[in-house]
Amino acid sequence: MNTTSEGAVADAVSDSVSADSGLRWNNRFATLGPAFFTRLRSTPLPDPYWVGRSERTARELGLDADWFASDEALAAFTGNVVLPGSDPLASVYSGHQFGVWAGQLGDGRAILLGETAAKAETPALELQLKGAGRTPYSRMGDGRAVLRSSIREFLCSEAMHGLGIPTTRALSVTGSDARVRREEIETAAVVARVAPSFVRFGHFEHFAANQKEDELRTLADFVIDSFYPACRTTDRFGGNAYAAFLEAVSERTAALMAQWQAVGFCHGVMNTDNMSILGLTIDYGPFQFLDGFDPQHICNHSDTAGRYAFNQQPNVAYWNLFCLAQALLPLIGDQEVAVAALESYKVVFPREFEARMRAKLGLEGLSEPAEGDRALIEGVLKLLAAEKVDWMIFWRRLSHHVRNGNDKGDGDAEPVRDLFIDRAGFDAWLLSFSERHTGVPRDAAARLMFGTNPKFVLRNHLGQQAIELAQGTSPDAAKDFAGVDRLLKLLETPFEEHPGFDQYAGFPPDWASSIEISCSS
Repeated sequence: MNTTSEGAVADAVSDSVSADSGLRWNNRFATLGPAFFTRLRSTPLPDPYWVGRSERTARELGLDADWFASDEALAAFTGNVVLPGSDPLASVYSGHQFGVWAGQLGDGRAILLGETAAKAETPALELQLKGAGRTPYSRMGDGRAVLRSSIREFLCSEAMHGLGIPTTRALSVTGSDARVRREEIETAAVVARVAPSFVRFGHFEHFAANQKEDELRTLADFVIDSFYPACRTTDRFGGNAYAAFLEAVSERTAALMAQWQAVGFCHGVMNTDNMSILGLTIDYGPFQFLDGFDPQHICNHSDTAGRYAFNQQPNVAYWNLFCLAQALLPLIGDQEVAVAALESYKVVFPREFEARMRAKLGLEGLSEPAEGDRALIEGVLKLLAAEKVDWMIFWRRLSHHVRNGNDKGDGDAEPVRDLFIDRAGFDAWLLSFSERHTGVPRDAAARLMFGTNPKFVLRNHLGQQAIELAQGTSPDAAKDFAGVDRLLKLLETPFEEHPGFDQYAGFPPDWASSIEISCSS
């Protein structure tokens, strides 16, 4: 529960900002009708302060830079004032959570401000405040987010974008000393996040489960016309636009799963209500980038059965797509056609994953796929898993090995070999790898690998260190947000070397393995 009386600050805030933010609103989702949402305002927080801001996201929104640094912006992105032209609302959806039908859910602590575009010719983006207070869908919750989870979402949203992985974005995170009770008393925060759409698989499940076919069709038509217009003119499935839509979502989701697996990203809570209809990474709750490579790694302390373990993510995504197919069946009209629309997932995922792994090996686009490539990939994955070798460090060191040349003898490979106890096993694999690179332009291969294998990712311990600085939890320490800003700068360009910051790319400390991230935030 929230232990601070927020009503006391509600009367003290103004209705809107006075200066021009640069935002130009459209608010198409708000035209769908009252069955899809509830209009409401955010619940203000007392004495907010900036924790982090993404200038890159601000530019994509067309935000005025001076205004973004103002107190008015701080109040607006905390939810204390209403941005002129916005149309705040919380949407309703349902979903399967941990494989079980959970019934009605919805934006329990997120409020969509509306849709805006930097210019008439640029794609529109929705702006949402997460942690902005109770909504009709809060299910007895307080509608708040806490600082630790908000910092993690802010940083990881921008980190994934820096890696080139489809994701919701984060504009800012603001904090307040208002107290929020989770496992212990914490302080509140609000993340302003951005996406072309926040529609999820669960939105479709909601209307299908309640047998509201008209609303289901309205939603499907809105998403197709807004984001999948090619489905209207396709000859796939006899011109069935809804089946083509399901196929397109399946393919985007498959490509996203391939990117997650290749970069070593664990989502941790792949419920159907956390699956984006646009194939975006959404809802950063219990997530983690792998340290040591363990295919069965579980990053969510609440996931006692391991449903969302790292190696289960591709299968879970397909299961979730099957739920989406069931929801769309009234529109598709034929079960066999719906099942056929899902089949592309089984083709796209392995193809995309192999392409991602060939890029990590410095081969994609530089050499035609060879018969032994799959064995080369499977071989290195087995070696890494057998000793839980650090995923990020291995690939980055292998990139250096290729750049330095494969013709300099064993000494050139020592930084990579040092990661393995089974030297003979690794040497055998490295010999196959070197032979496969025969005829592949070394400089081009190195550039590919350095642009594919990041030096910096948001490891759990790095996020934890930034959180502790921001919380001011050390003795006599004030809140310090420099750690958040420093990580943001590194994660925005994770493939660059960033001299002087090697400590952010090193092995995790021993205590990192004791960090527990759960669904509670």
